[in-house]
Amino acid sequence: MRASQFFFNTQKEAPSDAELQSHILMVRAGLIKRLGSGLYSWMPLGLRVMRKVEAIVRDEMNKAGALELLMPAVQPRELWEETGRWAVFGPQMLKITDRHEREFCFGPTHEEVITDIARSEIRSYKQLPLNFYQIQTKFRDEIRPRFGVMRAREFMMKDAYSFHTDFASLEKTYATMYQAYSNVFTRLGLKFRAVKADSGAIGGDGSHEFHVLADSGEDGLAYCDTSDYAANVELAEALPAGNTRAVAGTEMQEVETPKQTACEDVAKLLGISVEHTVKAIALIANEKFYLALLRGDHNLNEVKVGKLAGMTDFRFATEAEIRANLNCPPGFIGPVGVNADVTIIADKTVALMSDFVCGANKPKYHLSGVNFGRDLPEPSLVADIRNVVAGDASPDGNGVLSLCRGIEVGHIFQLRTKYSEAMSATYLDENGQTQIMEMGCYGIGVSRIVGAAIEQGNDERGIIFPKSMAPFAVVICAIGYDKSETVKLAANKLYDALQAAGVDVLLDDRGERPGVMFAEADLMGIPHRLVIGERGLAEGNVEYKARVEAEAKSIALVSVVEFVQEVA
Repeated sequence: MRASQFFFNTQKEAPSDAELQSHILMVRAGLIKRLGSGLYSWMPLGLRVMRKVEAIVRDEMNKAGALELLMPAVQPRELWEETGRWAVFGPQMLKITDRHEREFCFGPTHEEVITDIARSEIRSYKQLPLNFYQIQTKFRDEIRPRFGVMRAREFMMKDAYSFHTDFASLEKTYATMYQAYSNVFTRLGLKFRAVKADSGAIGGDGSHEFHVLADSGEDGLAYCDTSDYAANVELAEALPAGNTRAVAGTEMQEVETPKQTACEDVAKLLGISVEHTVKAIALIANEKFYLALLRGDHNLNEVKVGKLAGMTDFRFATEAEIRANLNCPPGFIGPVGVNADVTIIADKTVALMSDFVCGANKPKYHLSGVNFGRDLPEPSLVADIRNVVAGDASPDGNGVLSLCRGIEVGHIFQLRTKYSEAMSATYLDENGQTQIMEMGCYGIGVSRIVGAAIEQGNDERGIIFPKSMAPFAVVICAIGYDKSETVKLAANKLYDALQAAGVDVLLDDRGERPGVMFAEADLMGIPHRLVIGERGLAEGNVEYKARVEAEAKSIALVSVVEFVQEVA
């Protein structure tokens, strides 16, 4: 590609609404252009990058035996009514009405559509297993679109759906897709982790998320350096440090805490570690009042709480509800002396604590030396309800956990029969009996990968793309292209030779100043730069510089093509 025939729209200034580096750099480099809130046009340079991601995704999906199709983006309400998701999917679903007053949605996902295809077209066990996929635009009406393509309302996604006669077949395809996803992110040149995850609104049983590792990631990940264990913090099991409770050593007593409501402040006032404090969090579920107990330095895991019996739609209690049930303002509440109709849920770590400090259910007071079985009954329920912290024991028993941040770019699910049963997607087995199909679901955020790659690879000069994703592999910066016939001829010859060798090369033939050409190439993340000028040509050399290296070096002109083929 010649730069004079391409369209560049680089910018010097960062967009005012950008928060993440990927958003800033994608706009500045001219990869995307904002149309409206959460809506972006993919400009020619950005589309080149996304198409390279798509190509790798498509290749690995085909190798895994999946079959590509394309489903409508607009879906009728009736399908979603069959699974009950029309009412419960939430405000992310953009609902529209046609001229005949029929209701549709702009597809946020395609489980219903593909299941409708399967129940219409699959009759016999001999047709299974099947795995269909598409690469298509999705729309989710984010309440607060931000971070550019990382949390846009419209985005490009690869979604696949598999159908099976039994769970063993599903597990086999699930393992195949797990490996295919690992291959995709390895080929894209990204540092990533696959972690056990919560199935969320999609439903089903087992699931894994694939995360690109980046400090700006929204998701917390827990992993063990000495084993293969890795999980989203939402799912990672938080184990207590031991398995026995120490014997009570002190008497319970009130301590005055006139302004101290946070556990850290109470611990500081009393001269103790925050690990000896317990905080009570008031919750409401099914109109019942609960107290969740956590160690003072731990945080509540809402996903885990929501999975407890009767807690599916829990919420945090209001101040009025707290006062009505405990006769005390927030900040001083605790589990001692509460009414019998208040259910106490203790985290596993708290259940093993003794002589701890907690709220006294009395303004400006806490209790010290509190013990279960003596000062208050044993908890109504003991469960893992907290986030893991660094240093916790790994659930697989092979070391301790470390934490990092990640950007979710892929998610695979064992849906089982959640959708096939609701929509009567059946087949006839070898005995002629009707059976429900088992299903799997496998998604990759194609456009999100581009943003995630930039979050992982950037510096003060711009984007650092892995070579598999870069818009061009090499740029030839021809100094004085419009003024020197010698430079022009040499640059054209090298450009033609690289193209003939199959190298994805950009020739900057615009006659720009060297500084402009270099800055734009670095901003756009082109991995390799060749500089042709009269001085170098007189010596038979071309200057080469890798995007990630500080220094340039000279390469003999006659060897440049072979050199580029090796490094690019």
